Amino acid sequence: MKLRIFTEPQQGADYQTLRKVALTAEELGFDAFFRSDHYLKMGGVSGLPGPTDSWATLAGLAVETSRIRLGTLVTAATFRLPGPLAITVAQVDQMSGGRIELGIGSGWYENEHTAYGIPFPPLGERFDRYAEQLEIITGLWATEEGSTFSFTGKHYQLTDSPALPKPAQRPRPPVLIGGGGQRRTPQLAARFADEFNLPFASIADSAQAFTRVREACESIGRYASTMRFSVAQVVCCGKDEAETRRRATAIGREPDDLREHGLAGTPDEVAAKIAQFAEIGAERVYLQVLDLTDLDQLELIAAEVGPQV
Repeated sequence: MKLRIFTEPQQGADYQTLRKVALTAEELGFDAFFRSDHYLKMGGVSGLPGPTDSWATLAGLAVETSRIRLGTLVTAATFRLPGPLAITVAQVDQMSGGRIELGIGSGWYENEHTAYGIPFPPLGERFDRYAEQLEIITGLWATEEGSTFSFTGKHYQLTDSPALPKPAQRPRPPVLIGGGGQRRTPQLAARFADEFNLPFASIADSAQAFTRVREACESIGRYASTMRFSVAQVVCCGKDEAETRRRATAIGREPDDLREHGLAGTPDEVAAKIAQFAEIGAERVYLQVLDLTDLDQLELIAAEVGPQV
């Protein structure tokens, strides 16, 4: 089981804060640092100093870190055209020496689109565009140097693209697709993804989602064993109940609620629940860290949860 740190900077974090978290995560031996891709805060927080761009952040971290893997959970397909996105991810992968992973989804948060003038089509069209983006991005990366890539879809057309630059990782950076959709999401994951992630779900619901993706793989002749499975869960870990409660209060939550709907409690409690996710096939856990100033929590998890899982 690999433990990865997952941040939500739109809730209020500048680049320097994210840098501290990423460097600490790298020093402590976490497998990866991921961030969300949102332009508007959610809930009753100020969101100050305002949003940061996910790929600008990862470009900076690519040259400020040396080992830890970096990625998005997840980039919104509505935010960027597929050709320029393929260029951006390939460039940041080169900058990192081959440590980038692309999590990508259809986009869902309408308010951030209207707040920043980004078109927000109906759900069916968003998924159609999302599917075309996946085909274009992976197709551009897979095209041999010296050859060209063309694509004719309903929403995007590319003609004789040189399909450059190439990412450092070959044949491509890992692609992550996630979500609880019961039909199109498993189908797209089976076709395009290296990893399937289900965020903020129970063990039972996660198991069902994993099964749907395995069945979608088998339906197109892909071995389900070639897919990695992962979950994302909010984390609130304390050395004892008092510290757990203090950390829960800092993020506006109750310890018992977090135990039921996340990973909370002592290191032993957190490790035990992670083990339950491992039993259903999860190989990675993205630990959603909501208090980005509490680096002591990362130290506790690395020292006392990591060795158990």
